[in-house]
Amino acid sequence: MTAALVDITIIGGGPTGLFGAFYAGLRGLSCRIIDSLPELGGQLTALYPEKYIFDVGGFPRILARDLSRNLVEQGLRADPEVRLEEQVQRLETENGAWVITTSHARLPTRTVLIAGGKGAFAPRTLECPGYERLLGKGVSYHIKDPGIYHGQRILVVGGGDSAVDWVLNLRGRTRRLILIHRREGFRAHAQSKRMLDEAVQQGEIELLTHREVREIHGEARVGAVTIFDNRTGQDTRFDVDAVLALIGFKPDLGPIGAWGLQLEKNSIRVNHRMETNLPGVYAAGDIAGYDGKLELIATGFSEAAMAVNHAAHFINPSARYNPGHSTNLKMFKQDEDEPE
Repeated sequence: MTAALVDITIIGGGPTGLFGAFYAGLRGLSCRIIDSLPELGGQLTALYPEKYIFDVGGFPRILARDLSRNLVEQGLRADPEVRLEEQVQRLETENGAWVITTSHARLPTRTVLIAGGKGAFAPRTLECPGYERLLGKGVSYHIKDPGIYHGQRILVVGGGDSAVDWVLNLRGRTRRLILIHRREGFRAHAQSKRMLDEAVQQGEIELLTHREVREIHGEARVGAVTIFDNRTGQDTRFDVDAVLALIGFKPDLGPIGAWGLQLEKNSIRVNHRMETNLPGVYAAGDIAGYDGKLELIATGFSEAAMAVNHAAHFINPSARYNPGHSTNLKMFKQDEDEPE
């Protein structure tokens, strides 16, 4: 099935893609969003909806699910076409336009914005007995509802932002909370590490470095875990109710990697206009790479706005690149004049 031609197709329904859809509506562009997940929001909703986000402008702190809800409301303001649970496969030119083939349809578009995070994500796994067998039975690689761990004995594995942020979130909820990391240094933000150190000193969290998981024990569910000191090989066994392996994800561009784009490691190389080497194809968010890149949600917002505005100019060279400030646009003034 071939769908109608749109001005811009956004691949990825996470924060960057949703802000791109908002800007497409602001520029009067017809827009389509494609995402492989069953709901919009990207990792915010799929992986850590109950995690607090601290580095988005205007929000001292906001739950990921609340930020996602706000972004969806904003992104769907101009009623873009949304296609969920579809995997992109091919990108080809046809009759002067691009055609994206997905698992469900052929989707023609004048321009493309690739905003799919780092592509498809496969969780990094613990290479130990019991992990695969007890996955979903007390073993997990992400947290959607921290409430299920209330009063439980939890072992968290990891040394990055996700592991540190979640142990800080879980403290006070669990009967016992242990964090192990395979080395001394952490990759988490400095402020989060300071908060972790304070929580350890106050006895809220048990921290063990140079430790790795030897085996996860249990029949129907997790009942215990054996860890070892990677310097001495000494084993220690804990009775636990859950093992949370928050050790990150392995990015995979999937079919996008075969589209002829200029790639650099696991990112798509773009210039200062967010243009790829393919005309009319842009990238923004974590998947876009350039010198001095910062992988932040806030950065993705800016990149999406730049990409969409340049796409508008690409479609109509007489169109202005800068649409002006939103407070001066008629579409928003009309909202202000509406009766309460």
